[in-house]
Amino acid sequence: MKELSDIKAQQEGQGFQFPGEFEITAMGNASADLKARVPQILEGIGLHVLHETVKHRHSREGNFLSVTVSFRCETREQYDLAHTALRADPDIRYTL
Repeated sequence: MKELSDIKAQQEGQGFQFPGEFEITAMGNASADLKARVPQILEGIGLHVLHETVKHRHSREGNFLSVTVSFRCETREQYDLAHTALRADPDIRYTL
């Protein structure tokens, strides 16, 4: 499996452009208040969260919740850290 840092745009000007605004989705336990925690985790690592973009959706059975939020970051390292920080939370199953 390729590391995120190894993925490059096929043509110049495509792919991730930094600095920029990005969207991330975290999926986890519905009882864990992820709607509040996901933005807090991102702010805790120094990212500028666009709170007006926070969206959430429950799974069909209601056991899980996905939270999508946009944030601003300056570097690829900050983007990777956003995924790492969210995945480190025990109530978050995965990120997209």
